[in-house]
Amino acid sequence: MSEQTQQQGTSAARRVVVAGAGMAGVQTAVALREQGFTGTVTLIGAEPHQPYDRPPLSKAVLLGKAEGSAFDVDFEALGIELRLGCEVLGLRPADHELDTESGPVPYDVLVLATGAEPIRLPGTEGVPGVHLLRTLDDAERLRPVLARQHDIVVVGAGWIGAEFATAAREAGCAVTVVEAADRPLAGALPAEVAAPMTAWYADSGAVLRTHARVERVEPGAVILDDGSRLPAGAVVVGIGARPATAWLAGSGIGLGAHGEVLADDRLRTSVPDVYAVGDCASFPSGRYGERLLVHHWDNALQGPRTVAANILGETSAVYDPVPYFWSEQFGRFVQYAGHHAAADTVLWRGEPSGPAWTVCWLRGDRLVALLAVGRPRDLAQGRRLIEAGTPMNAELLVDPAKPMKAATA
Repeated sequence: MSEQTQQQGTSAARRVVVAGAGMAGVQTAVALREQGFTGTVTLIGAEPHQPYDRPPLSKAVLLGKAEGSAFDVDFEALGIELRLGCEVLGLRPADHELDTESGPVPYDVLVLATGAEPIRLPGTEGVPGVHLLRTLDDAERLRPVLARQHDIVVVGAGWIGAEFATAAREAGCAVTVVEAADRPLAGALPAEVAAPMTAWYADSGAVLRTHARVERVEPGAVILDDGSRLPAGAVVVGIGARPATAWLAGSGIGLGAHGEVLADDRLRTSVPDVYAVGDCASFPSGRYGERLLVHHWDNALQGPRTVAANILGETSAVYDPVPYFWSEQFGRFVQYAGHHAAADTVLWRGEPSGPAWTVCWLRGDRLVALLAVGRPRDLAQGRRLIEAGTPMNAELLVDPAKPMKAATA
C-alpha cells in the first residue's frame, strides 16, 4: 500500500459514489448517513430492481412464498441517490471518474461493492433450460420450473446447490445433484466433516452422484462423462462464484488470483480514495494471519461500517471480523463461524449421525472456528469465544451437554 494511499484524506469528501447495490453497497450508503456523512451519496446498481437481499432468493422467493426481498430502506429520506439499471464499465482514478452505461460519474470517494457473479458451466451459454441462481430475475425464471415439478439436475453440491435442491424437493420435483468431487461441500469443509452431510440428500429424496462430471447438456438431459444420461427438464448450475471485477481491467486497482480486489485492513484499495467491500474484495486478517476472501452475507453487512468510519476519517477503523454464515438445507440449520484452515485439532460435540452436532476447530487451546448443525446456542457462544481468543478445555468442550461458554480453561 503506497504512502499516497495511506494518506487518503477522505474526511473532506463531498461526493461518495458506491458501485454496486447489493447488501454491501446498500449498507455502505446507510452507514455513511448513520455515522453523520452529509455529502452526496450515489448508489449505482446494474439491475433495474429496487435493491434487495439475496438469501431469500433460494428459499421463500423461489418457492413463491414471497414476491421479493427489497431492503427496508427509505433511500429518499436518507438522501441517497439511486441509479438503477446502470452498469459500471470502467474506472479512471486519475480523473476521479467512474464510467457507466449512462456516462461518467465523478467522485471524491468511490466504494467498490460489485459483489460476485456465478461461474457458468462451460458449453452451456445460451442453452435452453440451464439456469443460474444469483439474481431476482434468476429466481423468477426458476419459480415456474419448480411449480411444474420438472425433473431437475443440480450441478454442484456446494451451499447454493444444497439450498436449491432443498427447495426443489419441497416443491415436489425429482432432484439429482451431480458433484465432481467425492463429497458435498468439498471446497468448504474437510472430508470428515462433510461426510455426514452426504446422507441428508437421500433422506430428503434427492439423488447425490459424486465423482460425476458433466460432459454436455442436451434438450431434456444431462450427459455425464461416464456416459450416464440424466433426464432434466431443467438444469441448475451452482459451481461457485467469482468476484465481479472484470470491469476494473486497466484501472490500476490491485487484484488477486481470484480476481478479487486486494483491500488493506481498512478496506482501502491500491488506488487513493477507492475502497472495496463485500464479495468483490479480500482483506488481510490479523486474527488468522492470512488474506480472506469471504463470499457471505455477514461480511457484506459488517464491512460497510468500517468503510464508512474510514471515509469520515474520524477514526482509523480496522476490519478483522470472525467470518460467519448460515445455510438452511434438507430440514437442517447449518451455521459456521471463524476460519479453520490453520487449526491443528478437531473436536466433535454430539454424534454426526444425529439431528444436532457441532464441530470445533482449535489452534493450540484457542477456538478458531466451529460448524453447528441444529445447535444455534453453540454458534452464538462459540463466536464470542473466538472473538475473545479464550483458552478452551478440550475435555469439557466435547461434552454436548455442557454450554460452550462453560468449557473454558
